[in-house]
Amino acid sequence: MVAVVTVKANPALAARDVSRTPQPLRAVMAGVHTWLGILFGWLLYFMFATGTLGYLDTEIDRWMRPELPPAQYLLPQELTAQHALDYLQTHAAGAQRWMVQLPVDRNEPYLRVEWQPKEAEQEPTSVWLDAATGAQIAVRETGGGQVLYQMHWRLHYLPQGFTEWVVAIASMVLLLALLTGIVVHRRFFADFFTLRLRKGQRSWLDAHNVASVATLPFQLMISYSGLVFLMFSFMPLVVNAWYGVSPTAGRTFYGELFPPMAVASASGVQKPSVSMTQLLNQAQGHWNGAQAAALDIHHPGDANARMHVIGNFASGPVRSAGILVFEGVSGSLLAERPAWQSTLRASRDLLLGLHEGLFADAWLRPLYLLSGVLGCVMIASGMVLWTVKRRQRALRAYSGPSPGLVWVERLNPGIVLGLPIAVAAYFWANRLLPVDMAQRALYEVHVMFGVWCVVLLYAALTAPARTWRVQAWAAALGFGAIPVLNLLTTQRHLGQSLPAGDWVMAGFDLGALTLGCLFACATKFMKRQGPGA
Repeated sequence: MVAVVTVKANPALAARDVSRTPQPLRAVMAGVHTWLGILFGWLLYFMFATGTLGYLDTEIDRWMRPELPPAQYLLPQELTAQHALDYLQTHAAGAQRWMVQLPVDRNEPYLRVEWQPKEAEQEPTSVWLDAATGAQIAVRETGGGQVLYQMHWRLHYLPQGFTEWVVAIASMVLLLALLTGIVVHRRFFADFFTLRLRKGQRSWLDAHNVASVATLPFQLMISYSGLVFLMFSFMPLVVNAWYGVSPTAGRTFYGELFPPMAVASASGVQKPSVSMTQLLNQAQGHWNGAQAAALDIHHPGDANARMHVIGNFASGPVRSAGILVFEGVSGSLLAERPAWQSTLRASRDLLLGLHEGLFADAWLRPLYLLSGVLGCVMIASGMVLWTVKRRQRALRAYSGPSPGLVWVERLNPGIVLGLPIAVAAYFWANRLLPVDMAQRALYEVHVMFGVWCVVLLYAALTAPARTWRVQAWAAALGFGAIPVLNLLTTQRHLGQSLPAGDWVMAGFDLGALTLGCLFACATKFMKRQGPGA
């Protein structure tokens, strides 16, 4: 006879044993990937969107200053430099420092001068000049594309020290999210070619995967190089270990990292300066024909004047330029800082150059722009996918969505579509605010964030399905009507820019019109099948 013994399992013990069972690595990484994305998704979306606009910062600058003529960087450099010095000698003879930005390429297409008064408390004065004649060009005060670009790491209204830490942490989170995403997604090649439309949650997952896989090298480069940009801020202990923690330690470190060159105090004795043509020719010969990009003149007109001739930072992917310092009276070379100083320094400068993309030409820049847009799609689709999956789980559990899920669902359209609406409002403010308004550039940004606050408030008080459709229409109208706004407020509209071949002004208007059409098409999709479907 065989005795059969039945052992009744202890439910508490069984649950405890299951809890001790280690989860597969992929499941753990999926949880890390999800929660990193949801906690920092909105901030990363803002950083990616404004950073992507930075790849068009010069074009935006030129559109927001319609008083400027077409680009002038094909003129002889000696002529434009002399125009700048003639203007400074007439209008800033007593300044302690002159700065001249020469028109060299797409990044710097105009002649600009700036001078620092001898009174330290006074702000520098900056003026735009016609490179062909040397005449001053009266332009409206605006933040232009540079303000949009700087938002992705300065966060505008917040203190710089605080934002550097926030952006550094967000960059680290993005890097970790990308690495965990690589572990989670096993089918990289298949994901790249899989995009099923009108399949609800599956469609959002496909969009997230395609945008992520297609731009993975770009995203890894951007996140890591962003950390390199901020390494001295979020790794201060490295500096403190060698220079101590005294208040002057930081200044000593930066002084050794970027040592001053041929410093001299003003003598108070006036002497004529050497010919700028001579210095430019000498610099070009020293750099094997490469042109200078900027001039920095200390103590102009003084016997101890120092003339810094600076090369072009955007001439290649390595973000570095040579600097030559000349004695202002005799023109003798006093000091040189070569663009290549060491392999380690060049490695850092290469990462910074790749991050900014200033070297990108007309063929490479669209790839930067497309990668940035797909990065925005990656983050936005991930945020929507998170809400879709959580709502389905909540409905299956018959408990209903949690308050946190409801708020994320409501604010998602206010972030994803609200930011483009706010950017469109920024462009509208540039055309509608009075040209002679005091602190005009500041109020352009106030309009942008004010409109965004209104959009977020509407999103918080409205059902998400309706918010997506309404705000997509608002973005479509905001961008689609920009060419009409330009026609009514300036002489640089499509009717003038297209026949004249002014492709920067025409391209901005046509690009805004294209964006408006894309947002209008998105409203039709949202009417048939909302983002939460």
